Amino acid sequence: MNWNTREFLRECLASLAQTAATELREIIVVDNASRDGSAAMVARCFPQVTLFRNAGNTGYAAGNNQGAAAAAGEYLLLLNPDTRAVADAVAVMRRFLDAHPTAGAVALRLVHPDGRGQQSVRSFPTPLNVLVEFLGLSRLAPRSRVLGGYRMGWWDQADAREVDQPMASCLMVRRSAWQALGGMDEGFPIFFNDVDFSFRLRQAGYATWFLPQAQFIHHVGGSTRQVKREMIIASHRGLERFYRKHYRGRVPYCVYLLVLVVSRAACAGRLGWRAAAGR
Repeated sequence: MNWNTREFLRECLASLAQTAATELREIIVVDNASRDGSAAMVARCFPQVTLFRNAGNTGYAAGNNQGAAAAAGEYLLLLNPDTRAVADAVAVMRRFLDAHPTAGAVALRLVHPDGRGQQSVRSFPTPLNVLVEFLGLSRLAPRSRVLGGYRMGWWDQADAREVDQPMASCLMVRRSAWQALGGMDEGFPIFFNDVDFSFRLRQAGYATWFLPQAQFIHHVGGSTRQVKREMIIASHRGLERFYRKHYRGRVPYCVYLLVLVVSRAACAGRLGWRAAAGR
């Protein structure tokens, strides 16, 4: 799914053509009404790619659902346009799912262009994890399994393991699992759609795995950095919808309410900091 990231998208598609020609049955780009010529670039430079030109920005979840509905493969590789394949990364994911039929999805290590690793895997945002994070307690001991539990600062991502929720910036999903869940919930247009999807995968009995032996380069925020203020608000709204969907009525109401209050306070604080900094 692409929105105004033409040059990142160009690099992404070129990397797929160079490193995964035998692994990908098809490549599908869903362009959400980009204004930077992204769609024209794809049509001109990558005629073998299936291109959908949406008249408006339908959102990340809907874009992925649209692309998945048009795909024919046994596995679906969800990719942000600001990613770039390294060596045999796609083959590593495909071979893992071939060998592990109970795995519903698999993610790889994401790295910055300079090779630094990214903390691209988090635990599910349980009430405890969210409160510790938004109250700033995680900064006291980021490597603690309790205080640093949400961002998993205690883990160096050096070993393969089953995980809660990796970023969907690069995620290979078994088609049967995707169809069983009905794809992404479009009520989460930008943020927390991947968290919700991973959460529902776990509830449905599918495992999600992380593999460190292969990599994708990830530029981080190729689209969202263009509208930072709006994305802060959308992120907190996504969290609140996630809680309404998965925790309301399942945790004490005082805990549920506290999470929402702390989230809104954190959102206001982030917006205020950006305004004060002139960003």
